[in-house]
Amino acid sequence: MPPVVSIVGKSKSGKTTLIEKLIRELKSRGYRVATIKHSPQESDFDESGKDSWRHIQAGSEATAVSSPDKVVMIKPIAQEATIDEVINLLGEDYDIILAEGFKRGSTPKIEVHRKDSGALIEGLKKLIAVVTDEPLEIRARQFSPEDTGALADLLEEGFIKPQSERISLYVNNMPVTLTLFPRQFISNVVLAMASCLKGVGEIRNLKIFVKKA
Repeated sequence: MPPVVSIVGKSKSGKTTLIEKLIRELKSRGYRVATIKHSPQESDFDESGKDSWRHIQAGSEATAVSSPDKVVMIKPIAQEATIDEVINLLGEDYDIILAEGFKRGSTPKIEVHRKDSGALIEGLKKLIAVVTDEPLEIRARQFSPEDTGALADLLEEGFIKPQSERISLYVNNMPVTLTLFPRQFISNVVLAMASCLKGVGEIRNLKIFVKKA
């Protein structure tokens, strides 16, 4: 999957503002950025009575609403999706995914901290940096809220460039960690087979889906 970094922080700390700045900075460097927003409350994204709502009420497992400028997917779920499941829905065609929230998830995290918001969030795992308006006595790297370029450098060198070429494997919609040998095997064998097929030109990415009864 693409590299994923979560932007976390207390309410009104500036998480969305930071993500906006990072999106603009990374896109100016030529990278494709996707985002995920975690909402702790239930949300009704589909208005009652709309055609898409009627599709779901009739039993459709998922529906997509397509317009000239966007596509919106609606997929009912029995329980809250994990960040890995949401990433699987987004797809692979991004250089990095920035997630707002998911502070209890397993992804690397950047915390946004304000002096008047009290202490840092307790118990965060994989904290790689803190964006703060005051100096803190912590081991994680610290950035000022205005230092978007340096923070983008951290994401570029630590996450984007190391995964500029990657192979992802999902089994039953869950990502599987690949060691060096299976990565090389898939790359050499599958790409070689696909490149021999009639009509296949330069392969920049390749998707295979297998469904068993």
